Amino acid sequence: MDEAVAFGFKNRNILHTDSEKRRTGPTVEGQIHQERPNHIASPRDEVRTTVSSLRPGTSWDGSVFLDEAVLKCKAEERLSLLPPQKWDQKPASLTNSCVKYLMFLSNLLFAVFGLLALAIGLWGLVDKESFAQERIGHIGSDPMLVLAGLGLLLSLLCFTGCVGALRENAPLLKGFTAAVLVLLSIQVLTGLVMYTLRDQIEGLLRSSMLTAVSRYQDDLDLRFIMDEMQIGLQCCGADTYHDWELNMYFNCSAPGIQACGVPASCCIDPLENGTVWNSQCGLGTQGLDEFTAQSLIYLGGCLGGLSRWLSNHTGSLATAASLLLGAQVLSLFIATRILGDIDRVEAGWQPK
Repeated sequence: MDEAVAFGFKNRNILHTDSEKRRTGPTVEGQIHQERPNHIASPRDEVRTTVSSLRPGTSWDGSVFLDEAVLKCKAEERLSLLPPQKWDQKPASLTNSCVKYLMFLSNLLFAVFGLLALAIGLWGLVDKESFAQERIGHIGSDPMLVLAGLGLLLSLLCFTGCVGALRENAPLLKGFTAAVLVLLSIQVLTGLVMYTLRDQIEGLLRSSMLTAVSRYQDDLDLRFIMDEMQIGLQCCGADTYHDWELNMYFNCSAPGIQACGVPASCCIDPLENGTVWNSQCGLGTQGLDEFTAQSLIYLGGCLGGLSRWLSNHTGSLATAASLLLGAQVLSLFIATRILGDIDRVEAGWQPK
């Protein structure tokens, strides 16, 4: 009888203890889960947080008191049951730095080319005094102005890429990416149009050369272009040296000393005694027969010479175009990669 009464009191105490636990609130484990930080942690971090918050003598499951050795043992057991996680030990900033400085150096190189083109264009404008009042109406069609403008745009674009990469500035990188995409589209479309309309382009080149021939003395830019073309391609005129009849000064009916002649850039040996430029070496050559004239000047036109030069250098030109397009595509890829890294960092994610 006494044992039964004692057993009843014992059960009553146990029930009383359970009710007290329910009234006093959650267990230590519940408090741990309630106090867990708001950020998303991995299962291993949760176990470490749970273990670090427990102390010897604290209840793990609400019924058994554990010492420090048992706590450590249980923590290791729970960690061993979790799936293994793979973390990249290489710092994320190292890869990002390599990508950033690669983009910086490539854009810096193209910026130097842009500044060089800008300097050449400005030098040409100043040297010809194109900003003088009498030339102000012709500046819009000046090739040197076009060269300077292209150099300025290229420099600004490349410096935008440099600053955007170093500062990890998302707006600058997005603007750089958009500009490169536009340039790539323009270049691809230009190549397709030139290939499709190559016959019309040949006719346009012929008419442009004939215009340069007729305005040889009046436009310094056209004169410079024709002289360099005739010397470099060893040619004279557009189709033949007789094209210089279109020029009012080299026409055989002209009253001046240049009548029935050609520019000195058409001469096979324009240097007198190999040192002094002989500007009169082409005088009267249009009135000579071709057999005699061929020893003094080039008889073939520059249009055929340009066609032969393009045919002989097709491989080099294709390689240069491929490298240029490849550099732009690489810059576009790197800029996109940096933008992705910026987005992930802002989202609090570290690359694995």
